[in-house]
Amino acid sequence: MKNKNILTKSIIDSMDEAKYVHPFNEKAIRNTKSIGNLAGLSKLGIHLVRVEPSNETTQHHNHECSDEFVYILSGTATLELDNESFVLSAGDFAGFPANGATHSMKNTGDSDLVYLMGGNRVDTDCCNYPKLNRRLFKINGKNEYVDINQLNKV
Repeated sequence: MKNKNILTKSIIDSMDEAKYVHPFNEKAIRNTKSIGNLAGLSKLGIHLVRVEPSNETTQHHNHECSDEFVYILSGTATLELDNESFVLSAGDFAGFPANGATHSMKNTGDSDLVYLMGGNRVDTDCCNYPKLNRRLFKINGKNEYVDINQLNKV
């Protein structure tokens, strides 16, 4: 079986991981394989993510225009959803609708956290980082970070 839209386990296993460190959280280190890109998806991003013990996945945030999800394949994470914490493990799913709750995760287990992460790709979005009082504006693929206090002065 050979088709550019089908990624076998051996293809995925042979892919190099891209290391991503969040620009606002040096503890948020993800090792990612962008499997959706390789399969030719253009409107949906799908990533296989590995996070080492004690590392976080991102800076606490939400998106105003794009949905996101995670499906835990192995390991244990603590999900912070607004002001509540939930423990997630293999087989658990969490969806983050646009304009929904703020969220972030941390690998709280002793082994790597591995999960499938995805969301729709939008040309324009606003990402809010409430703990930092910052906002990201994404317009046609270009990102601009703004201190929310500066917005209030305009």
